[in-house]
Amino acid sequence: MNYHKVRFLTSFGSASQLPPSRKPEVVFAGRSNVGKSSLINSLFNQKTLARVSATPGKTATINFFETENLIFADLPGYGYARVSRGEKRRWAELMEGYFAQDRDIALVLSLVDSRHPPTQDDQLMVSFLVENELPFVVVLTKIDKLSSRQRQERLAAIREELPWGKQIILMPFSSQTGEGREELRALLDQLEADLLTEDTEEETE
Repeated sequence: MNYHKVRFLTSFGSASQLPPSRKPEVVFAGRSNVGKSSLINSLFNQKTLARVSATPGKTATINFFETENLIFADLPGYGYARVSRGEKRRWAELMEGYFAQDRDIALVLSLVDSRHPPTQDDQLMVSFLVENELPFVVVLTKIDKLSSRQRQERLAAIREELPWGKQIILMPFSSQTGEGREELRALLDQLEADLLTEDTEEETE
């Protein structure tokens, strides 16, 4: 995948506005201020592709980005307390509406802050992905904030803290140091290659 050839497509604030999938989609999901925008910018080696805000809960839309063969969907962050009940409900309906549609979801990147135990919302997200048999990996953000000892302790603990924690893929990541970026790119490159192979096989049948 050419990570320099990515463009912002559009944003939607309501599930009813979402167009049908036209390419396989990679989804970024996680609580507010977990580092989704920073991860996206690091992944594509751009500073402003996704807007980074110091204010949690700032992203209240689903933002779509496009490469040659994939669409990337950045979902609004969940779990931020300091917004109105109506706004929380709208965010929940937007996220639930996205997953309820017949979308071509190729992979979900479920972001969890490596420094802390997963929140209840994090646990619910992982349970939802497992129960709906959606392909996903858990990306542990802000790993650079941990010492070597803390890192080992948190990686061991999170296996116990997340549902099905011993069976899921964990990917440590830091947008500051770049740790995990090449591993994540390799995963996406393999995903893209597999999808292209499937399309070729279908065309020849």
